[in-house]
Amino acid sequence: MREILEKIRSEALRALSESDAQIEDLRIKYLGKKGELTAVLRGMGALSSEERPVIGQLANEVRASIEKKIEELSQFAKKKELEQRLISEKLDVTLPGTKVPVGHPHPLSLVQKQLEDIFLGMGYTIVDGPEVEYDYYNFQALNIPKDHPARDTQDTFYITENILLRSQTSPVQARVMEKTQPPIRIISPGRVYRSDAVDATHSPLFHQLEGLVIDKNVTMGDLKGTLELFAKRMFGEDTRIRFRPHHFPFTEPSAEVDVSCFMCGGEGCRFCKNEGWIEILGAGMVHPNVLRNCSIDPEVYSGFAFGLGIERIAVLKYHIDDMRLLYENDIRFLNQF
Repeated sequence: MREILEKIRSEALRALSESDAQIEDLRIKYLGKKGELTAVLRGMGALSSEERPVIGQLANEVRASIEKKIEELSQFAKKKELEQRLISEKLDVTLPGTKVPVGHPHPLSLVQKQLEDIFLGMGYTIVDGPEVEYDYYNFQALNIPKDHPARDTQDTFYITENILLRSQTSPVQARVMEKTQPPIRIISPGRVYRSDAVDATHSPLFHQLEGLVIDKNVTMGDLKGTLELFAKRMFGEDTRIRFRPHHFPFTEPSAEVDVSCFMCGGEGCRFCKNEGWIEILGAGMVHPNVLRNCSIDPEVYSGFAFGLGIERIAVLKYHIDDMRLLYENDIRFLNQF
């Protein structure tokens, strides 16, 4: 048996040194469960008690020498593979790199950020709310009960009879008034939805920013002063505003607010359709019913609210003639901002 073990050692070492076969295949051939060395060890039971430890020690030496050779060859193979990879995957760091295009804020984001900065500077707080809203907060709490004709102009997308996609960010104001006692001074920017056909001036999805102030002795004069300051900071120090009577169910009195054309200074041009004024937002004093619905006493507190379309501001500010351009993700268009 000694001769067999020595023969296995010599053959295994020679095969490992000379053969192109995979190292793992040779390991299995000699050291595996059905390998040649294992077969010899199974026959040790036939040896005498004197021969068994001697042959056992020799078998361990044969196994160790084969395993050592396999380990050496494995390390050599790994080193060779690494060298080949370093050659094949060599990177010339002196070559010019590939330019990665870097994005920048969308024009709607730019306008929203500017609006937020203006009102934050006046002491307002930004408040967010759910886009999937209850009919109560979107309409009823704002003095628009079911079957009210004002709902026709704000037709939106209903999920159930009482759950819808908000048609304005005013529900945020109602939620804040419910949970917060005056004084309140907030703006609520965000996405809103209405069932409008897509054209150059309409979209079923657009963005609004609404403001709300509730406190003691708040007047229409406070609203006018706030909006004058906003207009000057957004469109230039020479900008003027005017109020035109209007009707909104949630404010009384209500007004449409125009700004003097910042292209012609109010003299009349193609941009303002020769009127000298551009409609910009709606505003008014918060209706007493809205205050009552939100558990605020209209005998003690008063307030004003205003709302504007962010797309409307962007279209005017950047002289965009088709609102659809803001949603088409055309890089040639967006790279201008």
